[in-house]
Amino acid sequence: MNAQTWHGHVITRAMAVAGCAALVLAVTGPTAQAKGHDAARDTLATGDGWASDGTGTTGGAAADAAHVHTVTDWAGFKAALAAGGTAPKIIKVKGTIDAVSEGCDSLAAPGYDFDAYLAKYSPEAWGLDTDLSAEPADSPEGLRRVSAANQDQTIKANVPANTTIIGVGKNAGFKGASLQIKAVDNVIVRNLTFESPIDCFPQWDPTDGDKGNWNSEYDTAVVYGSTHVWLDHNTFTDGSHPDSAAPTYFGMLYQQHDGELDIVRGANYVTASWNVFTEHDKTILIGNSDSESTAAGDRGKLKVTFHHNLFSDLVERAPRVRFGQVDSYNNHFVANDDYAYSFGIGKESQLVAEHNAFTLPAGISAAKVLKRWNVSPLTAADNYVNGKLTDLIAVHNAEIPAETLESGAGWTPTLRTQVDPARKVPGIVDRGAGAGRVC
Repeated sequence: MNAQTWHGHVITRAMAVAGCAALVLAVTGPTAQAKGHDAARDTLATGDGWASDGTGTTGGAAADAAHVHTVTDWAGFKAALAAGGTAPKIIKVKGTIDAVSEGCDSLAAPGYDFDAYLAKYSPEAWGLDTDLSAEPADSPEGLRRVSAANQDQTIKANVPANTTIIGVGKNAGFKGASLQIKAVDNVIVRNLTFESPIDCFPQWDPTDGDKGNWNSEYDTAVVYGSTHVWLDHNTFTDGSHPDSAAPTYFGMLYQQHDGELDIVRGANYVTASWNVFTEHDKTILIGNSDSESTAAGDRGKLKVTFHHNLFSDLVERAPRVRFGQVDSYNNHFVANDDYAYSFGIGKESQLVAEHNAFTLPAGISAAKVLKRWNVSPLTAADNYVNGKLTDLIAVHNAEIPAETLESGAGWTPTLRTQVDPARKVPGIVDRGAGAGRVC
């Protein structure tokens, strides 16, 4: 269908992507009814991706007045999350909330000194054969661990069941926060800009690879063992701290970012719609391990839908998939020269990627769109690359025969509402995706 309904009125796709002002002007019927719409009480439409399966996703739509909060700072946000237990709640976010407003130094353990850390653990002084796990509490690594624990406690926010978190207006969001949606059901997150948290205290691992590596923590949002989660019209970005501006130490990038969105540890029934994922390296991970102990909790779960999202200026993982039945349709992928791949085909993954559009720069082959990590069949039909219908599997297999992919994911998605022609996806998604567009 080419229209959606709102309070019984018909709204065309053009109106929906044009913004709130056009939407209100276009709605016919009683003015009071149009003005009375509260997006904070929206629920996920029937049939809109995996999060609509079973009981559906309503978040805090049923919250009474006592469980509706408006927050403007990090302390107020965490207090609102904790208030009222699992009773339905709505948290409205005004402005940009900084989870580390006092800076990284405020989180450092007494005595922690980064220059001392570099001096002790440089390859010349320490070598590349021994990791730092046995370092004592009073060592530079020990003090780094305490500092990292301080940050972990500060920036992570646990979201309870039956909660809607929604930005007010066009400029609401979080900076430096890590949203933890863990072991709960029925959560909605909408209309927010998330600037990825930076790890203030990355760990140097001399044994990671041939040259050692910096390892960082803190995903922007984690769906961990949770069910019925709807992420809609958000923007995920590295913002003022892009990897391109990061320094190098010991000859390696001082990596301070982890993922933008991880869906792991038996999470299930997730829909991500109309979001922007931009300016990031390892973007989205579905299923975090190939290990059999993890697989036992992931098989039959990790059902996720991505539709009408803009994936722009990313390096990889949009997403990387293990185990899950993942439906990715009507998304626009815009690559730059740092592009590695979009879809990572992992262990026992069952990816369906259809009706998507890819905009690749000159010199970047469509064969790179898919990356095989394990032999797992996928369905990839009706995808366009630079405006041309392209068989992504055939192109990949022709150019990268050592990593041959098999066709046929073994299932057919049924939980879809509007499916737009792939040729029109760039215009539709680029105009409609991201924060600041929910009325």
